[in-house]
Amino acid sequence: MKKLALFMVFAGLFVNLSCGVSTKSKETIVQIETEFGNIKIKLYDETPLHRDNFIKLTKDGIYTDLLFHRVIQGFMIQGGDPDSKNAEPGKQLGSGDLGYTIPAEINPKFFHRRGVLAAARQGDDTNPERRSSASQFYILQGKMFRPEELDTMQMKMEESRKMSMLQAKIKSVEPELNKLGAEGKQDELMARYNALKEEVLAEEANLPSLKFTEEQRKAYTTVGGYPSLDNGYTVFGEVIEGMDVVDNIAKQPTDMYDRPQKDIKFKITIL
Repeated sequence: MKKLALFMVFAGLFVNLSCGVSTKSKETIVQIETEFGNIKIKLYDETPLHRDNFIKLTKDGIYTDLLFHRVIQGFMIQGGDPDSKNAEPGKQLGSGDLGYTIPAEINPKFFHRRGVLAAARQGDDTNPERRSSASQFYILQGKMFRPEELDTMQMKMEESRKMSMLQAKIKSVEPELNKLGAEGKQDELMARYNALKEEVLAEEANLPSLKFTEEQRKAYTTVGGYPSLDNGYTVFGEVIEGMDVVDNIAKQPTDMYDRPQKDIKFKITIL
């Protein structure tokens, strides 16, 4: 009886401890308050660097009284430029930063369907690692695509990647190619060029596929999005309430810089 009683004590203790441990972390929800209404966004736990940075900036009050400084209907609304606070009317915005960037957390699981939250960044020419702006973000409005449009886009994306890889290889052996050309060795030059193309095809075969998944195709043809941005920017959240507010902001009149003619301020809080 004593052994049984002792076992029951330990069993009860195990149950109590188990009940006190959560097997699933609570997802972070933030709210963007605007004059057009509120937008609720879920931050992804799978992109912890972006999630934690966004939470920190929110707690620090960085996202208070900033502007949606770039708005393009059928595309996205962008905000988070620290220079947009109290910015003069008509001033071009979008270059402000906080002095640091966030390492890319690009996850194929999160693609550019309507309603996602993603980090803005500088272009590949100056930012080949695709590091994100510390504070600037965009909410994708997007548009719907026909299946044949996705087929054409997919083909162009594949060709563009191959061309970029080939150009990089040509640049890496440019002196050698120039020498062959100067010596008039056209056959050797063409053979070297063809060898570079074969190298690109072999390397490209080992890269992640650019083909749209069935999930992507369904989203882009029924809900909408912007597939050409996939795998280029870090998506780190999604709108769970308030896409009508995003649509309303996106249709506001803008100037030549895509800045709304009337300032659209926002404040972000954690729920």
